[in-house]
Amino acid sequence: MAPATILAVDDEPELTELISYHLGRLGHRVLTAANGWEALEKVRHERPDIILLDLMLPDLDGFGVCEILRRDPLTATIPVIIISAWASVDSRHLGLELGALDYITKPFSPHELIERVNRFVSQRADRTAG
Repeated sequence: MAPATILAVDDEPELTELISYHLGRLGHRVLTAANGWEALEKVRHERPDIILLDLMLPDLDGFGVCEILRRDPLTATIPVIIISAWASVDSRHLGLELGALDYITKPFSPHELIERVNRFVSQRADRTAG
């Protein structure tokens, strides 16, 4: 499996460090952003293969980020996995309705995160090979 560029967006540095550590060990390039506007800026400049997006962010929340990404043809197809402490059915439904492809509830196991990311990386490899 080819390494991917992954953007982890969360205002908790401990969480982005944990994500960077586990996905970096697999050879992925992990970028981080601490708020919604920083995330959008990094997406425009770095074009990540996958975005791991928290919903509760300072300034622009994850719902807003997802909505902006989906309206832009250049970013509309980037897979978004929401990682949030909000475990309600409504927040999960809204996140998926706004275009996220998956939803992981905090706290999560690194193993679960790796499995979900690897699934999207494999799908990306299949699309580019086909």
